[in-house]
Amino acid sequence: MPSAADDIRAAVRDAGGRIGFDEFMRLALYGPHGFYGSGGNAGRRGDFITSPEVGPLFGAVLARMLDAEWERCGRPDGFTVVDAGAGPGTLARAVLSASPQCLANGRYVAVEVSAAQRERHPDGVESVAQMPARIEAGVIIANELLDNLPFELWVHDGAWRRATAVERGDGFAEELVAGEPSFALRPGAPHGARAPVQREAAGWLGGALGSLVRGTVLVIDYCTATTVQAAAMPWREWLRTYAGHERGGHYLREPGTQDITAQVMVDQLAAVRPPDAVRTQEQFLRLWGIDELVEEGRRVWRENAAAPTLAAVRMRSRVAEAEALCDPSGLGSFGVLEWRAG
Repeated sequence: MPSAADDIRAAVRDAGGRIGFDEFMRLALYGPHGFYGSGGNAGRRGDFITSPEVGPLFGAVLARMLDAEWERCGRPDGFTVVDAGAGPGTLARAVLSASPQCLANGRYVAVEVSAAQRERHPDGVESVAQMPARIEAGVIIANELLDNLPFELWVHDGAWRRATAVERGDGFAEELVAGEPSFALRPGAPHGARAPVQREAAGWLGGALGSLVRGTVLVIDYCTATTVQAAAMPWREWLRTYAGHERGGHYLREPGTQDITAQVMVDQLAAVRPPDAVRTQEQFLRLWGIDELVEEGRRVWRENAAAPTLAAVRMRSRVAEAEALCDPSGLGSFGVLEWRAG
C-alpha cells in the first residue's frame, strides 16, 4: 500500500538524492499519503487538542471579536470570516452556533487543503482548498496553522547549514549542506544549534495582508519571540511531533504517521510587518469577555440545577473550558497576534 515514505523516496530520487527538510515535511503532512490526508486531525479522537476542541466557549468568545471588527469596518454586508487551516470545521461550528451578527449578511469561508477534512465541514460555510484572493472586509483567522507550515531547518556546524533528507536503509537520515538562510541567523551559535526559517509562514502572512482591504488578520499559535531564542533551546522544545495525543518520534521517522509542528517565530512574521497587537491567549479571551460568558454559564446552571437541561449542562461546562483555555502553563500562554488593515 502506498505511503508517505514512498512519496518521499520518489521525491528524493527525482531530486538527485536529497530534498530539503521543508519538502520532507510537506510530503509527510500534506502529500498524497501524508498525515492530514490519511486521517490525522485534532480532537479527542484525533492526535492533539486545539482550543476549539476544548468546547464551544472559544468560538463564542471569538464571535464577540468578529462582531466588534464588523462594527469597526462600518457593518458592511458581505463581511467575510476566513478560517485558514480549518481542519474538520470544529471552530466553524462553534462560531456559527454563537450566531454573530456579522454573519447575518456575511459569509464564513473554511479553507482546508485536505479533501478528507473538507468533507467534514458543517453546513453554512464555504468549504474551499485555497485562500480567497481578495476580501473587502473581514477577519482572517489562522488558529494553529502556521506551526504546521513547512519550514527550512538550519543546523550550526561551524556555520549555518541547511538540513536535508536522504535515504538511509529503510528510512531517512539528515545531511547538512552549505547555503545562505533567507532570514539572518545569529553567527557563532553553539555547535549543533538548530533554528527554523519559516519562509512559508511569512509568505502566508504577506498573502493574507495583501488580500485584505479592511479588517484584521488574527494568528493564534504557540510562539517564540525570536529565532535566537529558539536556537538557544534544546531543539525538541520547539520542534515536536504528535500522534494519538502523545509526543511522537524523531521528525524523520515514520513520515505520514505523526504530526510535525514548530513554535512560530514572531520576529520572522514581524519582518513581513510588525503586528499591531501581541497578547497571550488568556489576555485575548479576557479582553473579549470570556469571564462574562462563564458567569452567564454559572447563572444558567444555578437556575436549572434542580432539573438540569442539556443546554444548562453545556453552560456549566464553560467553567472548565475557561480554565483550560486560559491556563498560563498551557493554551493560555499561546500567542495571539493581530495585523489590521484599513
